[in-house]
Amino acid sequence: MLQSPTPKKRRRGRLFRFSSALVVLLAVAGYLVVQYVTGGRGGPGCKVVSGKDDGQEYEFSQEQTMNAATIAAVGTGRGMPERAVTIALATALQESQLVNIQHGDLDSLGLFQQRPSQGWGTKKEILDPTYAAGVFYEHLSKVDDYQQLPLTVAAQRVQRSGYPEAYAKHEPEATLLSAALTGQAAGTLTCQGLPDSTQAAVGPDAVRAALVRDFGRTVLKETGAEVTASGSASKGTSKAKAESTPSPSASAGSGSSTVTLPVRTGSTKTGWQLAHWAVANSSELHIERVSYAGREWAAGSADDPWHSTAAKASGGVRIVTERQGVEK
Repeated sequence: MLQSPTPKKRRRGRLFRFSSALVVLLAVAGYLVVQYVTGGRGGPGCKVVSGKDDGQEYEFSQEQTMNAATIAAVGTGRGMPERAVTIALATALQESQLVNIQHGDLDSLGLFQQRPSQGWGTKKEILDPTYAAGVFYEHLSKVDDYQQLPLTVAAQRVQRSGYPEAYAKHEPEATLLSAALTGQAAGTLTCQGLPDSTQAAVGPDAVRAALVRDFGRTVLKETGAEVTASGSASKGTSKAKAESTPSPSASAGSGSSTVTLPVRTGSTKTGWQLAHWAVANSSELHIERVSYAGREWAAGSADDPWHSTAAKASGGVRIVTERQGVEK
């Protein structure tokens, strides 16, 4: 004859079921937080390390790094100093974790959680990372002596956040990102760089469009760049080279294109900014390799630092992409 469970055993059973349910709820909550922060998109990762060889490093998703590169490029294109880029990156890290989210408190949107109702722009404009970064810098430039202010103070005078002290905790990672993405620290940004299968536009034309999108049209003049997909530059005086080369990772019958962005002598910082920008955009633009100043990065090597190449260093940044229209 079966005996009924004692009150003590029933309590233990309820406690076990409650504990199990709590574990499941915490797991679900953790998953939802990750989905909120990353916009539901994981993907290959990136790493930024300190240029001072002090062991400091931070990891980001490819999406986060691409948005950070856009923020840095927009700042550089506007002539803003590295400190401004650091402030902008720390702000975006706090507001959105560098993910272009379409929701937030009240009507807040995008990388900086800017509000259409507060005059920051339309919803469509704010969800354009280039626009969002530009309007942030526009407001920051009006803050007196922002370069001398503590980061959290400068950011708060732009954002008017309810939690102004929160920006300060992101200063270390923003500082490393800024140093890499403005070209101050050479060879300090790496990404896994596996192609984004949803991105259809690849090749030299896509690289050119993305450069203009982030840096502005003047970047092509400053680097002497005019990128073409056919391998022959259009008429003009100062053109970037686009040449067809075999791709060691491509299957038979496919290939790649090499886009060369000339960098003037003495403009090493510009060269490294362009090189790191290309790595940050490697997934979206299907970039396979980037080389500059005798060093090279290759897709699939997020944990492998920029390595020296046997080839003679050229005067420009070489970006090897999949040839447009080629399927692997």
